[in-house]
Amino acid sequence: MLQNAASKEIRIMRTMQRTQTTVGAERGLLFSTPAVSKTFGSYEIVHTDAFHWLDKAQPSSIHAVVTDPPYGLIEYTPVQLEKMRNGQGGVWRIPPSFDGCRRRPLPRFTVLTEADRLELRAFFKRLAEGLLRALVPGAHVFIATNPLMSYLVYEPFISVGFEKRGEIIRVVHTLRGGDRPKNAHNEFPEISVMPKSCWEPWGLFRKPCEGRVQDNLRKWKTGGLMRISADEPFKDLIYSSPARGIEREIAPHPSVKPQHFLRQLVRAALPLSEGVILDPFMGSGSTIAAAAACGLRSIGLEVNTLYFELATKAIPALAQYIPHEVNGNGAKK
Repeated sequence: MLQNAASKEIRIMRTMQRTQTTVGAERGLLFSTPAVSKTFGSYEIVHTDAFHWLDKAQPSSIHAVVTDPPYGLIEYTPVQLEKMRNGQGGVWRIPPSFDGCRRRPLPRFTVLTEADRLELRAFFKRLAEGLLRALVPGAHVFIATNPLMSYLVYEPFISVGFEKRGEIIRVVHTLRGGDRPKNAHNEFPEISVMPKSCWEPWGLFRKPCEGRVQDNLRKWKTGGLMRISADEPFKDLIYSSPARGIEREIAPHPSVKPQHFLRQLVRAALPLSEGVILDPFMGSGSTIAAAAACGLRSIGLEVNTLYFELATKAIPALAQYIPHEVNGNGAKK
């Protein structure tokens, strides 16, 4: 058993070395080495690598994390993004048209190899270690995943010392899943290869508190979640449609999340509305915009030059956007 564990660790290290070399070569001019920081009112955005920033971050300086990470940077390397734009697939699945509507590309996580999965575990372990150091005691982490990949995220976070506090289930109906067997639709018209996905899990973790929750709240302003009201707690089920229309026009990112959903998370993440929320993979800046809309301080990190430039322009517009959906926490309204 010890020999198998050692062999696994060796495979992880070798995979990480190969991945870092390949990804570094693929990034080309899309990624910059020097950190560029811009501050606007209640938020700061930094063009930098998240891991480098976390390595230098002051310990116990961040009060919450809300993020939708790229899964080991696999799907967001320039090569994979170019395949997506050209409709060539790669890790991005280009779905067929449906009832005259063109479906958006989706990351095809079922094609990941064992080496990919080892790299993902190592990626999230490194992320968890960096966050554990930067977060204050009692700080919560909300991290997006999906039903096929969540175990690769949750295990590393627990292994470094985070407490798993549950999952936030985002009920969202998309066109993902439910497809018939490829190239055999007519032969097996009543068969689906996988269930149609109707939900998105967000892992919820907490850095252990110092003493009782009440003591932690007094000292660090963290440890709990803000209630919807004095009579209604924050719930782990949120109905939320995909970002569409104006939101996608403002922030044309492959995995942009709606303001209706993110504003509920960032509000819950700072129970006393004090402290700083970090999004280490901000993409087009939707989490930072949600925090700004709620009057909360935040920091966003993004390594991709194009997405950083997009976020610079999109955040103010998204923060001003008024969602059509209301609440949705715990009930369909």
